[in-house]
Amino acid sequence: MLFKSLADGATRLFPLWSLMVGIAALYAPTLFLWYGKDAINIGLGLIMLGMGLTLSLEDFSEVLLKPRLVVLGSFLQFSIMPAWAALIAFLLKIPGEMAVGLILVASCPGGTASNVVVFLANGRVAFSVCLTACSTLLAILLTPWLTHLYAGHYLPVDPWALMKSIFYIVLIPLLFGLSLKKFYPTFARRSANFSPLLSVLFILLIVGFVLAAKRETILYHWQAMLGAVFLLHAGGFALGYVLPCLLREERDVIRTLSIEVGMQNSGLGMALASKHFSSMPMVPAPCALSAVMHCLIGSVLAAIWNRSSNEYAEKK
Repeated sequence: MLFKSLADGATRLFPLWSLMVGIAALYAPTLFLWYGKDAINIGLGLIMLGMGLTLSLEDFSEVLLKPRLVVLGSFLQFSIMPAWAALIAFLLKIPGEMAVGLILVASCPGGTASNVVVFLANGRVAFSVCLTACSTLLAILLTPWLTHLYAGHYLPVDPWALMKSIFYIVLIPLLFGLSLKKFYPTFARRSANFSPLLSVLFILLIVGFVLAAKRETILYHWQAMLGAVFLLHAGGFALGYVLPCLLREERDVIRTLSIEVGMQNSGLGMALASKHFSSMPMVPAPCALSAVMHCLIGSVLAAIWNRSSNEYAEKK
C-alpha cells in the first residue's frame, strides 16, 4: 500500500517531471542520448501494455451509459486538432518538416497523461479513461489518414505504413495487456499498482531522448516551433472547452473534454515520426515539445479548476 501511494503521488507530478526532463534534455543532452531511437517503440509498447493492464469493462461503461458524450469527445479530438494544426502551419508559414510533425501529433489520440490531469482538475476521470481508450482504438485508422490528408502536400506520407506501425506498437500491446488481465487477474492487479509510474518513466525517457537528439534543430527554430506548439495546445484546450459549453454540458464534462482535446499521445507521435521520417530531423521535434507543452498548460488549468471546485464546495 505504501509503494502504491508513493507511485500514485509520483505519477500525479508528471507535469513537473516533464518540464524538468525537457529543460535537462536541452541543456545536458548526454543524459538521455543513451536511450536510443530503437527503444522508442519498445517504450511506447510497454506504455500501451500498462494501459491494457489497468483497463476494465467498467471503463467502457460510459459508451453505453452516455454514448453521445463519447461520440462528442472522439469527434472533437480528431476534428479540431488536425485542422487547427494545419491552419497554424499555414498561417505561420513554418517549414514543411515542422508542419508535418505538428499535424502528426495533432492527429494522435489522447494520451494517458490526460487522465492524470483530469484527476487533478476534479474532472470526470472515468469518462476521461473511456475517451482515451476509445480514441486510441480509433487512432489505428484515423491518425494515418488524417496525417495524410493534412500533411501530404508538405511531404510524402504513407498512411498504410503508419497504420501498420500503430497496429504493432499500440493495438497488439494493448490487447495483450487486456488478455493478461482476463486470464491472469492476480498478476495484472499487482502489475497495475506500478504500471502508471512505469508509463510515466518511459514517456519521460522518450521525450528526453527526442529533445536531446533534436536539440540543435529545436534551438535553431525555437521561436517558430514553440509558438506553433503553444498555439496548437492552447487552441485545443480552448475549443475543447467552448464547444461543450455551447452545448450546455455539465461542468466536469466540459473540463474533461477540454483536457482530452488539448492533450495528445505525444509518445505515439514521436514513435511514428522517428520511424517513418527518420531522415527529416524536424518532424519528431514538435512531437517532443508537445509532450512538455500540453502538460504545462494542462497542469495550470487543473490547478485553476481544482481551486474553483474547492471554493464552490466550501460555499455550498
